[in-house]
Amino acid sequence: MSFLQLLWFILIGVLFAGFFFLDGFDYGVGMATVTLSSDEAERDQMVQTIGPVWDGNEVWLITAGGAMFASFPYWYASLFSGYYIILMLVLVGLIIRGVSFEFRAKSPMPRKRIWDLALGIGSFMAPFFLGIMFISMIQGMPIDANGNFHATFFDYINWFSVVGGVALTLLTYLHGLNYLALKTAGDIRQRANNVAQFLYWVLYVGLVVFALMLIFMTDFMKVHPVATITMLVVMVVLTIIAQAAAIKGKELTAFIASGLTLVALVVLLFVGLFPRVLISSISSRYDLLIQNASSTQYTLTVMTIATCCLLPFILAYTIWAYWIFRKRIAMPVVTEAK
Repeated sequence: MSFLQLLWFILIGVLFAGFFFLDGFDYGVGMATVTLSSDEAERDQMVQTIGPVWDGNEVWLITAGGAMFASFPYWYASLFSGYYIILMLVLVGLIIRGVSFEFRAKSPMPRKRIWDLALGIGSFMAPFFLGIMFISMIQGMPIDANGNFHATFFDYINWFSVVGGVALTLLTYLHGLNYLALKTAGDIRQRANNVAQFLYWVLYVGLVVFALMLIFMTDFMKVHPVATITMLVVMVVLTIIAQAAAIKGKELTAFIASGLTLVALVVLLFVGLFPRVLISSISSRYDLLIQNASSTQYTLTVMTIATCCLLPFILAYTIWAYWIFRKRIAMPVVTEAK
C-alpha cells in the first residue's frame, strides 16, 4: 500500500465525516419540522435556520462519491452496483428534500403542509438508508472474486443494519435539535433543548445495543480491537458531554459534541474496514483491499495536487457562509394595526 492510496482512503473518510457533521443537522431540522413544530410560523423559523446552507452541505456527499470514483474505481463500481437500490432510496430522499424547500416557499396553505411533510420524510430516508448501507457493508456482503454482489434481501435488511439505520437517524435528529437550540430564539429553542435532553437517554440504550452487535457481528474486534473499543468509548463520552451541555444550556458545546459523535462513528467504520474497502462474507480472499482497488499512482498524484490547490478556497467559503448566517432566527413579531 502506497502513501497516496492511504491518503485518499483517509480523505474519503474525512469527506463522509464532514458530510455527516454538516448535513446531519440538516436532516435533524427537517425531521423536527414534522415532530417539533406546533404551527406554520415555527416551521418557517426552523427552515430558515438551514435555508442558506442545506444545499452546500449536500455537496460533501457528492464530493465523497466523486473522490471514490476517481481514487478507488473498483470500490466505487462494486459499492454503487451492489447498493444501487438503497442508494436510489437515499437519492429519492434527497430529491424530496430539495423539491420541498422550493415548493413549500411558493405553495399556499394547506398545500404547504404537504411539502413540510415531504421535507420530514426525505430527511428521514437519507440517514436511515445510509445507515443501513454502511452497517451491512461492515458486516460483510457476499462478494465474489470479481467484486460482484450476490446478496439477498436479508443481506441488506437485517437486525444489525436496521439498528444502524435507526441509530444514525437518531444521531442526526439530536444533532438537528442541538442546532435548533443554537440557532433559534423563542419557544422552539427551549422545546428543542428539552426533547434533546430526553432523547439522549434513548441514545444511550441505542449505543449499547449497537456496540454489542458491532462486537459480535463484525470482525472489528479481531482486526482492530484497541481502535474499536477506543472509538466506542469516544462516542459514549461525546454523548455524555453533549447531554451535559444541553442540560446546562451550553448550546454550542452540545452542537459540537453531537457533531463529533457522528464524526467518531465514521472514524470507527473506516478504522474497522482498514485495510479493506469492502468485506466479503464468502471468503476473506475476496475482500476488496485499498491497494488493489485504487487508481494509478499518476491519477492519485494529480488528484492530490488539485485538492491541495482547491481545498483552501472551499474551506474559506464554507467558514465565511456560516459566519455570515451566524445569528439566531427569531419568530416575526406581529403587532396590532392601529
